[in-house]
Amino acid sequence: MLLLHLHLASQLAEHRLLLGAERPALAATVPTRHSAAVLLDVGANVACRPRHLVQFAAMGTVYARLALGVEHPRVGLLSIGEEETKGNDLTRQAHRLLKASGLNFTGNVEARDIYAGGADVIVCDGFTGNVALKVSEGLVEMIRGLLGDWVARLGDDLAPRVGGELSELFRQRVDDSEYGAVPLLGVAGLALIGHGRSSARAVRQGVLAAQRYAAAGFIARLQQEIAAAGVAHR
Repeated sequence: MLLLHLHLASQLAEHRLLLGAERPALAATVPTRHSAAVLLDVGANVACRPRHLVQFAAMGTVYARLALGVEHPRVGLLSIGEEETKGNDLTRQAHRLLKASGLNFTGNVEARDIYAGGADVIVCDGFTGNVALKVSEGLVEMIRGLLGDWVARLGDDLAPRVGGELSELFRQRVDDSEYGAVPLLGVAGLALIGHGRSSARAVRQGVLAAQRYAAAGFIARLQQEIAAAGVAHR
């Protein structure tokens, strides 16, 4: 496994990309009301073209199948409204390309619906995705703190038991150490990006994830899916 800083991974990606992938994309796993979803790009590309989002969707589809076990991942496009006419030039043109791509595209997804479970793969440019991810991280920390304050008020008898149950539920659903590292999709090799404050558990989970991807022929499957999406390279 390559556990790289983002800037170093971006330099590598400039020279070693899969055929048909013009840009790499960081794919984050986010919790939903039902299971989990893939949000990409969350920071590798500040500016994108419409066809790049189609490539991200193709790569995210393979990742959702392998990492989340979703047989037919539903793809959503992050925008400011559900209607295909909403958004900026990037999202409107990407919507048109995604409809014609052959992917399981279900339409636009508003930011408030990222965690509702209506899409298994949510695509956007890296600027938008990074903002969404950082807002989510801040919200998780706030909820964690509020839960801790609430449990502390229960008293010595209930606090340990209730606090332990809540902590375990919280860890299972929203703790990013469950996934360990974020894959940089599109690179012609396994590249996983760990958080700067990764715990020992997160590092272990990242190594195990890399082992699973290698055994499943992840890179070859990515290449096939990009080709099937019919998006020309440059």
